[in-house]
Amino acid sequence: MTTLWTVQNGKLLPVSKTALDKEARLETWLEADPSMLGLDIMLVGRQVTTPNGGRIDLLALDRKGRLTILELKRDRTPRDIVAQILDYASWVRTLTTKEVHEIASSYLKKPLANAFSEVFDSPLPDNLNTSHSMVVIASEFDESSKRIVEYLATEHGVNINTAFFNFFKEGEKEYMTADWLMDQQEVDERSAAKKQAPWSGLWYVNVGDGSSRSWEDCRRYGFIAAGNGRHYSQPLENLSIGDPVYAYQKGEGYVGFGKVNQTAVMAKDFAVNGKNLLAMTLKQPNLAHDKDDVELAEYVVGVEWKKTFPIAEAKRFRGAFANQNIVCKLRDIATIEFLKNEFGSD
Repeated sequence: MTTLWTVQNGKLLPVSKTALDKEARLETWLEADPSMLGLDIMLVGRQVTTPNGGRIDLLALDRKGRLTILELKRDRTPRDIVAQILDYASWVRTLTTKEVHEIASSYLKKPLANAFSEVFDSPLPDNLNTSHSMVVIASEFDESSKRIVEYLATEHGVNINTAFFNFFKEGEKEYMTADWLMDQQEVDERSAAKKQAPWSGLWYVNVGDGSSRSWEDCRRYGFIAAGNGRHYSQPLENLSIGDPVYAYQKGEGYVGFGKVNQTAVMAKDFAVNGKNLLAMTLKQPNLAHDKDDVELAEYVVGVEWKKTFPIAEAKRFRGAFANQNIVCKLRDIATIEFLKNEFGSD
């Protein structure tokens, strides 16, 4: 239970808790600033109509391309609101990447890729809606509702949680605080553990062919790289010597398979056969950008490539695993079997 005080003349005075007169105000506030939930999301729809005539209050997308259903409790009973959000989720899970684009573009009045880049400062993942979560939003939440949501999340690994808001009033001034029923990161992790296949030991890496690095340089000199911010380069530090990696080029497909033979260092400190990488003849010399800046410089991981392809011959199939992460664990069984066949890897 949240209690709010003001300090007047050195004394604490409690602020009276009150009910929100119209929960629609909360929906409007959330639409204007979804960050008030503390989630890293952007809204892609409001009052989204489902095939059976339902209307999802708010639909959001996170930086990994996963959807989040935000449904206000309003005056519905615990059974009604939980049944409603589960019904919406059963439809949301069927949305294809194309359909997510259509819903978002209609709401945003601009291409989703443009809006996504503006919000997250990173490219939109190729595959959207690989998983989804649900958040029940309430100005007040009763014990029965809490019990139902906790049961689904803890016992069955359903990615569902509750954000509830407490309202206070002091004269003409209004105050609001936000609380979560459960730690959202724990809910995410528990849900993922229920759904994911055991880790294969294989890593997925994005190679990035563009203004800062070239895949042909990566193939020739045996490395992968990331930079322009530690948000992008630090994930390379997850890779250890001997780790098997599959390299992916956004929008094209998988282009390489190899094993890590040098851990992450700044590009200026990476050597190839005893010679500094930046002294080599590079197709993309801008790999040396900000070379002395610990934050912005390119970081490089050495890879002994077993088999590679030029980008024009990238390997992919409909539904193959792909996302915007620089480095992540590869778990998708269909993708792994496809890659083993295409790259002759085991």
